[in-house]
Amino acid sequence: MEQRATTHHVNKLSFILLILSLAFPSSSFELRPSVADSTFLHRNDTAISDFRVLNRRALFQCPDLNPYLQINVTTQGDLSDEQFITVNVSGVLVPSDGDWVAMVSPSFSNVTTCLRSEAYYLQTGDTSILPLLCHYPVKAKYVTSDPSYLSCESQKCQKYGNNGDCEVRTCAGSLSFHVVNIRTNIDFVFFAGGFSTPCILTKTDVPLKFSNPNSPLHGHLSSIDSTATSMRLTWVSGDKEPQQVQYGDGKSQTSEVTTFSAADMCSSVVVPSPAKDFGWHDPGYIHTAVMSGLQPSSTFNYKYGSDAVGWSAEIQFRTPPAGGSDELKFLVFGDMGKAPLDSSAEHYIQPGSISVIKGMTEEVENGNVDSIFHIGDISYATGFLVEWDYFLNLITPLASKVSYMTAIGNHERDYSDSGSWYTGPDSGGECGVPYETYFPMPTPAKDKPWYSIEQGSVHFTVISTEHDWTEKSEQYEWMKTEMASVDRSKTPWLVFTGHRPMYSSLGADDQFLETVEPLLLNNKVDLVLFGHVHNYERTCSIYKSECLAMPEKDKNGIDTYDNTNYTAPVQAIVGMAGFSLDKFPDDAPSWSLVRISEFGYVRAHATKDELKLEFVNSDTKNVDDSFIITKK
Repeated sequence: MEQRATTHHVNKLSFILLILSLAFPSSSFELRPSVADSTFLHRNDTAISDFRVLNRRALFQCPDLNPYLQINVTTQGDLSDEQFITVNVSGVLVPSDGDWVAMVSPSFSNVTTCLRSEAYYLQTGDTSILPLLCHYPVKAKYVTSDPSYLSCESQKCQKYGNNGDCEVRTCAGSLSFHVVNIRTNIDFVFFAGGFSTPCILTKTDVPLKFSNPNSPLHGHLSSIDSTATSMRLTWVSGDKEPQQVQYGDGKSQTSEVTTFSAADMCSSVVVPSPAKDFGWHDPGYIHTAVMSGLQPSSTFNYKYGSDAVGWSAEIQFRTPPAGGSDELKFLVFGDMGKAPLDSSAEHYIQPGSISVIKGMTEEVENGNVDSIFHIGDISYATGFLVEWDYFLNLITPLASKVSYMTAIGNHERDYSDSGSWYTGPDSGGECGVPYETYFPMPTPAKDKPWYSIEQGSVHFTVISTEHDWTEKSEQYEWMKTEMASVDRSKTPWLVFTGHRPMYSSLGADDQFLETVEPLLLNNKVDLVLFGHVHNYERTCSIYKSECLAMPEKDKNGIDTYDNTNYTAPVQAIVGMAGFSLDKFPDDAPSWSLVRISEFGYVRAHATKDELKLEFVNSDTKNVDDSFIITKK
């Protein structure tokens, strides 16, 4: 989104930039090797845009003496929990394609320059020698989003001459912003100079506040065991006092309350993290309560909150089938994240997420889904904590109605010297803390995010590729013991899942493959599902990069793997749910049977003798690939 700053803005800023170049000569600051590597890894693993490196830009008060300039918001009263608001800029003498508006929260955030915090911002991927924006905007929009702005179609005469002619005309523009309840007050700031050379023109006079910052919001469900007689509900509120979930026929449970602070985020002496500083936003309080006394494969209603802070709407949800029962319908995908509903710039945008969520919501509403598995790279907040609120808001139509199970990914956990197996800065300093707080899974302990669960005829083994999986490690021993204990007469299908893949046409970690793959063969794993690579790819029945068996076409032309005489697992990458898609190489390996670079999700249906998976293209709603694994 590079925008050209107009000549009059450049002239206004040139003398300041000259002073800065003298104050911060290029020879005065050199990257240590570890910082340079970190920056390279961050660039290689994340999408760097002008807005994402805004905090590396010089920021000044524009030397603009325009007395007519104003910015205001069209809204009736305080903000609701979710709404679109109109922001108006007016009194502009010369509209520029570099004019933009930022939404900043909390309203007392420092939107000037922090000269001493240079090292804090290297992880954004920009190593230029510039002073720094102290706090990161939640989102921003160029005023040119209003197509009438540059042509000055909305005019006002500010000064008339003696003969009645207008001597000073100004222009105006309007922008729409999608706002969710992030509990803290909001300001809108009008900038000139684009994202590359920003300066402040003016800001709203009075901060906007939410009518109820303590509202109970973003309730999402997860399973706690394989019985399907209890479900965990987790939600967010600005209030630390315990609340309740009321469900079924007059039952209720009181919430346990927790939160986390900037002190809980990871950082480094060499490269301090966004989560510690400019990306921090208070998460409020996370409430969780377990609804017990339920029945599997049944429908119940619930609401959550309290008389003091208010109650959510009443929501209908469905419990999954108990482990060992005959049938399961589930959705599975990775790397979804979120995207703005108002076409604004945010620090990290996953363009396919909106269509994928819309498609899966229709599946849930039509009763086609018992549970959902999101296998890593959940929100892509990566140290910009307010984006968790936007992500949770986006998945509420799904996660409030069926069990939403997750696996941890690199963008939730990885950070140097934090205990993660991979040491890139991909989590932005979150180190799994927000993820584990928002998505409590039935794991053995904190920061041991691996677990198993049975639903219907499927046993799911969910691992963390971001923690030590080498031989003799705690997780390796758990995998070995856990899969060996599966009762295949009860759950004939063993599905192994995590985030980083073993096989991809774009490459994978050979050590991970060599270490863990023998466990899959030894325990006759039927299906392996991973994300991390942002496309869809399906293999033959594979072991040590060799096809031990190939599928055959059934009468409907669907690839069918016969696991009656087991040979090896089928592996699939399902990381196409939101992040910008990865293209495939021209020379794919022979074990790669199907390769699709489109946004979508996988729909699965398991019975006792058949496991069918379909890749659903979220843009066309077509099934672009399907395959079946059978046992007779």
